[in-house]
Amino acid sequence: MYIRNMDTLKETQLSSEAVFDGALLHVRKDMVKLPNGKSSVREYIEHPGAVALVAYLPNGDLLLLNQFRYPLKKVFIELPAGKIDPGETPEETGLRELEEETGYKASELKILTTIHPCIGYSDEVIHIYEAFGLSEGQKQTDNNEFTETFTLSLDDAIQMVKTGKITDVKTMIGLMSAKMRKDDHEPQK
Repeated sequence: MYIRNMDTLKETQLSSEAVFDGALLHVRKDMVKLPNGKSSVREYIEHPGAVALVAYLPNGDLLLLNQFRYPLKKVFIELPAGKIDPGETPEETGLRELEEETGYKASELKILTTIHPCIGYSDEVIHIYEAFGLSEGQKQTDNNEFTETFTLSLDDAIQMVKTGKITDVKTMIGLMSAKMRKDDHEPQK
């Protein structure tokens, strides 16, 4: 059901306090006025935003990463990605992160989609781009970041989503969006 007047659902901030300020994440606790006039508490994580890249090599294969993710204590297959630094545009972040994580530079970025992965408890926004015109640059991961880069066709990557080998949400959405865009632009047989 489509709601025509979104204001009937709007919550209004009454107060806000910082609960935790970390190096990356900041936790807030707000008191809000609900649409029915009552009040409630909203706790959420402030995030600087991020960029992920579906990066195409000249032969059409994609650059993907293996990376250990501590909260889940396992290695995940992911698109190259990273957080937006202060003063950066998403495009600048995408170009920087692609080279830092994979050692490749892109001559062109095209926005694929924007996602909000954790709407119940975070304001994080991830901008997903397609990266074209790749050439070799220099891999320079952060001193606390370890990744392995590998290549795969888009179809093989989609198969890994279907079989549950790729479960990272930004990667799944990026790959599926790239596949849909590709299918939309291929001539009908």
